[in-house]
Amino acid sequence: MLNLQNIINSKIRCVGLGEVLFDIFENNPKLGGAPANFAYHCKQQGLESMVVSALGDDKLGQIARAKLALRFLPNYIPTVKEQTGYVDVKLDADGIANYTFSNDSAYDNIPLTDELLEIAKSVNVVCFGSLAQRNTVSRQSIYAFLDAMDDNSIKIYDINLRQKFYNKEVILESLHRANVFKCNEDEIDIICNYLECNNTSSDLFAKLQNLNVNCFIFTKGADESQIFLNDSFSCIKTPKVKVVDTVGAGDSFTATFIASLLKGDDLFTAHNKAVKLAAFVCEQRGAMPNYNIDEVLKNKNL
Repeated sequence: MLNLQNIINSKIRCVGLGEVLFDIFENNPKLGGAPANFAYHCKQQGLESMVVSALGDDKLGQIARAKLALRFLPNYIPTVKEQTGYVDVKLDADGIANYTFSNDSAYDNIPLTDELLEIAKSVNVVCFGSLAQRNTVSRQSIYAFLDAMDDNSIKIYDINLRQKFYNKEVILESLHRANVFKCNEDEIDIICNYLECNNTSSDLFAKLQNLNVNCFIFTKGADESQIFLNDSFSCIKTPKVKVVDTVGAGDSFTATFIASLLKGDDLFTAHNKAVKLAAFVCEQRGAMPNYNIDEVLKNKNL
């Protein structure tokens, strides 16, 4: 069972672990990367938060550091010889994003250091995905970070499958280290195939519980989202909004849900806040818009 009480009563420190990159819309770069997005939105919810990644010694790397500083977002991001990561983003008519990623980027080469492991011992919430695990260097650093964390910490595997940058081994190793799992309707077939279960969210959650994953977040785009938490279940329809782009909406959802739970909200209240914030992000350009969470939650159109 996922027990939040020990963390609720302590100082909450969150980490987004993995890729920092730029989403490039028609030659207009926007800072992003799912773990960085998660860290940003945790901070917007009032939690102590930081980003752990790597950047190149190049113009995009300098811009990334400047933008993180402008957002007052602490980070542990060593400079490595590889180029700063970026992704070309193409939007379809509905604002749904399609991604083309640069190869062998800085975030593929996060070094394993004593300082990284010390950070791991001091945090109690982490969010990581699959993209930064496409290279052995970052994969080993991510696993070492997760293994160094306290047993009572929250480890969120927001799978974020991109192109062919994943395999069964990576996914299973990640699930064995997580206690919260998130995927969307485009990813559930792959996960159910790997775990050899029926392609339904309830059957998948039953399998996940056997792996000690006791919170499952399942998003179905413009239709609805479902959350299984221990013995409880919540399902909320997705608000109808004018979508500018969907980049970062899922990350804002995850961060808001977890932050709300850790502030003492019940499952439905936390889920409802996550839905509203994700809908707001869909109305903005880029994954890290400026906002006041209280004002967003008061918006009756969300």
